[in-house]
Amino acid sequence: MTFLVAMLQVTSAQPNSGGLEAAVANLDNAKTAKDYEILSQDFLKLTTTDSNNWLTWYYAAFCNAQTGWLYQRDGEKIEPFAITAEEQINKALSLIDTGRQKKELSEIYCIMAMANQDKVFINPQTYGAKFGPTAFRYIQMAQAANPQNPRVLYLAGWQKFATPKIWGGNKTKAKELLVQACQLLEQETDANTAPHWGKTEVGDLLKQMK
Repeated sequence: MTFLVAMLQVTSAQPNSGGLEAAVANLDNAKTAKDYEILSQDFLKLTTTDSNNWLTWYYAAFCNAQTGWLYQRDGEKIEPFAITAEEQINKALSLIDTGRQKKELSEIYCIMAMANQDKVFINPQTYGAKFGPTAFRYIQMAQAANPQNPRVLYLAGWQKFATPKIWGGNKTKAKELLVQACQLLEQETDANTAPHWGKTEVGDLLKQMK
Protein backbone atom coordinates (compact mmCIF):
# COMPACT_ATOMS: atom_id res chain seq x y z
CA MET A 1 0.00 0.00 0.00
CA THR A 2 1.40 3.36 -0.96
CA PHE A 3 1.65 6.27 1.46
CA LEU A 4 -0.96 8.31 -0.42
CA VAL A 5 -3.46 5.46 -0.56
CA ALA A 6 -2.99 4.83 3.16
CA MET A 7 -3.47 8.52 3.88
CA LEU A 8 -6.69 8.63 1.85
CA GLN A 9 -8.01 5.59 3.69
CA VAL A 10 -7.31 7.22 7.05
CA THR A 11 -9.04 10.39 5.89
CA SER A 12 -12.13 8.57 4.61
CA ALA A 13 -12.33 6.33 7.68
CA GLN A 14 -12.10 9.34 10.02
CA PRO A 15 -13.84 12.15 8.15
CA ASN A 16 -14.11 14.37 11.21
CA SER A 17 -10.69 13.70 12.72
CA GLY A 18 -8.63 16.07 10.58
CA GLY A 19 -6.68 17.02 13.68
CA LEU A 20 -3.09 17.13 14.69
CA GLU A 21 -2.98 13.53 15.91
CA ALA A 22 -4.20 12.19 12.56
CA ALA A 23 -1.77 14.37 10.63
CA VAL A 24 1.17 13.24 12.77
CA ALA A 25 0.12 9.62 12.27
CA ASN A 26 0.30 10.22 8.50
CA LEU A 27 3.66 11.92 8.92
CA ASP A 28 5.06 8.76 10.51
CA ASN A 29 4.52 7.01 7.16
CA ALA A 30 6.01 9.72 4.92
CA LYS A 31 8.99 8.77 2.80
CA THR A 32 9.32 10.92 -0.30
CA ALA A 33 9.64 14.64 -0.88
CA LYS A 34 6.17 14.63 -2.42
CA ASP A 35 4.75 13.00 0.73
CA TYR A 36 6.17 15.81 2.84
CA GLU A 37 4.95 18.46 0.40
CA ILE A 38 1.40 17.16 0.74
CA LEU A 39 1.64 16.93 4.51
CA SER A 40 3.02 20.46 4.80
CA GLN A 41 -0.30 21.66 3.40
CA ASP A 42 -2.24 19.52 5.86
CA PHE A 43 -0.37 21.03 8.79
CA LEU A 44 -0.74 24.50 7.31
CA LYS A 45 -4.51 24.03 7.31
CA LEU A 46 -4.31 23.09 10.98
CA THR A 47 -2.61 26.40 11.75
CA THR A 48 -5.81 28.18 10.73
CA THR A 49 -7.91 26.26 13.26
CA ASP A 50 -5.26 25.78 15.94
CA SER A 51 -3.04 28.77 15.29
CA ASN A 52 -1.82 29.13 18.88
CA ASN A 53 -0.48 25.58 19.06
CA TRP A 54 3.25 25.68 18.38
CA LEU A 55 3.14 22.09 17.11
CA THR A 56 0.99 22.89 14.07
CA TRP A 57 3.57 25.43 12.91
CA TYR A 58 6.45 23.18 13.95
CA TYR A 59 5.23 20.26 11.84
CA ALA A 60 4.45 22.45 8.84
CA ALA A 61 8.00 23.80 9.08
CA PHE A 62 9.48 20.33 9.53
CA CYS A 63 7.71 19.05 6.41
CA ASN A 64 9.06 21.93 4.34
CA ALA A 65 12.57 21.62 5.78
CA GLN A 66 12.55 17.86 5.21
CA THR A 67 11.39 18.37 1.63
CA GLY A 68 14.43 20.57 1.09
CA TRP A 69 16.71 17.89 2.50
CA LEU A 70 15.22 15.27 0.22
CA TYR A 71 15.77 17.57 -2.77
CA GLN A 72 19.38 18.26 -1.80
CA ARG A 73 20.68 16.85 -5.09
CA ASP A 74 18.37 19.16 -7.01
CA GLY A 75 19.19 22.56 -5.57
CA GLU A 76 16.94 24.55 -7.88
CA LYS A 77 13.85 23.15 -6.14
CA ILE A 78 14.86 23.90 -2.56
CA GLU A 79 14.65 27.64 -1.97
CA PRO A 80 10.85 28.03 -1.51
CA PHE A 81 10.80 25.17 0.99
CA ALA A 82 13.70 26.65 2.98
CA ILE A 83 12.08 30.08 3.10
CA THR A 84 8.67 28.72 4.12
CA ALA A 85 10.19 26.43 6.75
CA GLU A 86 12.03 29.37 8.28
CA GLU A 87 8.90 31.53 8.40
CA GLN A 88 6.82 28.76 9.97
CA ILE A 89 9.38 27.72 12.57
CA ASN A 90 9.78 31.32 13.67
CA LYS A 91 6.02 31.38 14.23
CA ALA A 92 6.34 28.24 16.36
CA LEU A 93 9.12 29.92 18.34
CA SER A 94 6.87 32.91 19.07
CA LEU A 95 4.30 30.61 20.69
CA ILE A 96 6.47 29.04 23.40
CA ASP A 97 8.01 30.30 26.62
CA THR A 98 11.69 30.04 25.69
CA GLY A 99 12.80 30.35 29.29
CA ARG A 100 10.62 27.51 30.56
CA GLN A 101 9.98 25.20 27.58
CA LYS A 102 13.52 24.04 26.92
CA LYS A 103 12.56 20.73 25.29
CA GLU A 104 10.25 22.51 22.88
CA LEU A 105 12.93 25.11 22.19
CA SER A 106 15.41 22.36 21.35
CA GLU A 107 12.99 20.86 18.82
CA ILE A 108 12.45 24.27 17.21
CA TYR A 109 16.17 24.94 16.93
CA CYS A 110 16.53 21.59 15.13
CA ILE A 111 14.20 22.78 12.39
CA MET A 112 16.01 26.10 12.20
CA ALA A 113 19.22 24.15 11.65
CA MET A 114 17.57 22.10 8.90
CA ALA A 115 16.16 25.19 7.16
CA ASN A 116 19.61 26.78 7.07
CA GLN A 117 21.16 23.56 5.82
CA ASP A 118 18.53 23.60 3.07
CA LYS A 119 19.99 26.92 1.95
CA VAL A 120 23.43 25.33 1.77
CA PHE A 121 22.03 22.56 -0.43
CA ILE A 122 20.82 25.14 -2.95
CA ASN A 123 24.44 25.78 -3.92
CA PRO A 124 27.11 24.68 -1.41
CA GLN A 125 29.88 26.68 -3.05
CA THR A 126 27.84 29.88 -2.99
CA TYR A 127 25.93 29.52 0.27
CA GLY A 128 27.97 27.09 2.35
CA ALA A 129 30.11 29.69 4.08
CA LYS A 130 27.07 31.82 4.93
CA PHE A 131 24.45 29.35 6.04
CA GLY A 132 26.56 26.33 7.09
CA PRO A 133 27.85 28.02 10.27
CA THR A 134 24.32 29.21 11.07
CA ALA A 135 22.99 25.66 10.80
CA PHE A 136 25.81 24.46 13.07
CA ARG A 137 25.07 27.21 15.59
CA TYR A 138 21.42 26.16 15.79
CA ILE A 139 22.48 22.57 16.41
CA GLN A 140 24.66 23.78 19.28
CA MET A 141 21.78 25.85 20.66
CA ALA A 142 19.45 22.85 20.41
CA GLN A 143 21.96 20.69 22.30
CA ALA A 144 22.32 23.33 25.00
CA ALA A 145 18.53 23.47 25.44
CA ASN A 146 18.18 19.67 25.65
CA PRO A 147 21.31 17.48 25.37
CA GLN A 148 19.14 14.34 25.36
CA ASN A 149 17.11 15.29 22.30
CA PRO A 150 17.73 12.48 19.79
CA ARG A 151 16.95 14.74 16.84
CA VAL A 152 19.77 17.05 17.90
CA LEU A 153 22.12 14.07 18.08
CA TYR A 154 21.00 12.96 14.62
CA LEU A 155 21.69 16.39 13.12
CA ALA A 156 25.04 16.65 14.92
CA GLY A 157 25.94 13.17 13.69
CA TRP A 158 24.85 13.97 10.15
CA GLN A 159 26.99 17.10 10.17
CA LYS A 160 30.05 15.20 11.42
CA PHE A 161 29.45 12.58 8.73
CA ALA A 162 28.88 15.02 5.86
CA THR A 163 31.66 17.48 6.68
CA PRO A 164 35.10 16.81 5.18
CA LYS A 165 37.73 15.85 7.75
CA ILE A 166 39.78 18.97 7.02
CA TRP A 167 36.83 21.11 8.20
CA GLY A 168 36.06 19.11 11.33
CA GLY A 169 34.27 16.07 9.99
CA ASN A 170 34.70 12.86 11.94
CA LYS A 171 32.91 9.69 10.93
CA THR A 172 33.83 7.89 14.16
CA LYS A 173 32.26 10.65 16.23
CA ALA A 174 29.33 10.76 13.82
CA LYS A 175 28.60 7.09 14.46
CA GLU A 176 28.78 7.58 18.22
CA LEU A 177 26.24 10.40 18.05
CA LEU A 178 23.93 8.43 15.76
CA VAL A 179 24.02 5.32 17.96
CA GLN A 180 23.16 7.48 20.96
CA ALA A 181 20.32 9.08 18.97
CA CYS A 182 19.03 5.64 18.02
CA GLN A 183 18.98 4.54 21.66
CA LEU A 184 17.07 7.64 22.74
CA LEU A 185 14.61 7.30 19.88
CA GLU A 186 13.79 3.76 21.02
CA GLN A 187 12.76 5.21 24.37
CA GLU A 188 10.15 7.51 22.78
CA THR A 189 7.30 5.04 23.11
CA ASP A 190 4.30 7.31 23.80
CA ALA A 191 5.18 10.41 21.85
CA ASN A 192 1.69 10.89 20.31
CA THR A 193 1.81 14.41 18.80
CA ALA A 194 5.13 15.34 20.42
CA PRO A 195 8.09 15.37 18.01
CA HIS A 196 9.40 11.82 17.61
CA TRP A 197 10.75 11.63 14.06
CA GLY A 198 14.27 10.46 13.35
CA LYS A 199 14.38 6.65 13.38
CA THR A 200 14.36 6.35 9.60
CA GLU A 201 16.91 9.12 9.12
CA VAL A 202 19.29 7.72 11.74
CA GLY A 203 18.92 4.18 10.43
CA ASP A 204 19.62 5.22 6.83
CA LEU A 205 22.74 7.12 7.85
CA LEU A 206 24.06 4.27 9.98
CA LYS A 207 23.65 1.93 7.00
CA GLN A 208 25.94 4.21 4.98
CA MET A 209 28.62 3.77 7.62
CA LYS A 210 28.78 -0.01 7.47
